[in-house]
Amino acid sequence: MTRNVEQRATWHVATALALTTASALGLAVLYALGGQDQLEGILLALALGGLGYSFVVAARRLLPQGPFTEDREPLASSESDVEAFGQDFDRMYEDAEGEEGTGGALARRKFLLRMFGAAAGALGLAALFPIASLGPRPGNALFVTKWRKGSRVVDEQGRRVNVADLEVGGVITVFPEGAVGSADSQTLLLRVSDHAITTRPGRENWAPQGYVAYSKVCTHAGCPVGLYQHDIKRLLCPCHQSTFEVLNGATPVFGPATRSLPQLPLTVDDDGQLRAQDDYDQPIGPGFWNRDR
Repeated sequence: MTRNVEQRATWHVATALALTTASALGLAVLYALGGQDQLEGILLALALGGLGYSFVVAARRLLPQGPFTEDREPLASSESDVEAFGQDFDRMYEDAEGEEGTGGALARRKFLLRMFGAAAGALGLAALFPIASLGPRPGNALFVTKWRKGSRVVDEQGRRVNVADLEVGGVITVFPEGAVGSADSQTLLLRVSDHAITTRPGRENWAPQGYVAYSKVCTHAGCPVGLYQHDIKRLLCPCHQSTFEVLNGATPVFGPATRSLPQLPLTVDDDGQLRAQDDYDQPIGPGFWNRDR
């Protein structure tokens, strides 16, 4: 292979890698500025195309084509041969700026490695930008709802619920005031008695005047629990027939659900309106938290 062929191949590879670098940086800038699908596609094609072209040319023009074989009996090198080899190797590096011989090949290799590093770095930088499209980090969003201490209880029309609104056996869907329709905050409000009840130890003041509130989101697959059988005090999820014992903290007694429905602690203010004491006692919905309550 002549020196001119190697030089042409080197510049072809360098130009392709420069195109890859410029296209990848342009892609990163375009994405950061808001993006444009067609231009992003063109820049990505140029970047990957330049990288592929550089690999092909380098493999075909700058690397040994082989196969090479050499039959030789094992020979031990003398001390003078080893010393001469070391001197020759040192001269190769001293000649790295030259245009002829092995020194020129080393210089070209060093130059192309730098170009490849720049291209790979630019592509890596461009690949990092789409991470922003994944959206904000969820934080503790899976563990809290819109219910807060003092939140007024309202029905699906946004009307505040008074302690006298439901008769014993009544049930409605309620939300925290200001968050009507919130999927994670939808709650079943039941009046199971006309006096305070305790569903579990430690919840003595959670159900004033017989009002008890449980998350409407089933702990099996997230379906809405909407059926209440007052005569046996049980809630039923119509999707997979999970059944929950209302007077025992909504413990599942039938079906695939294995976790109780989270209970919302209630209180009655001076105006007779229902309010939340706080958020649910545990995360709502399907139980990847693997609790036994």
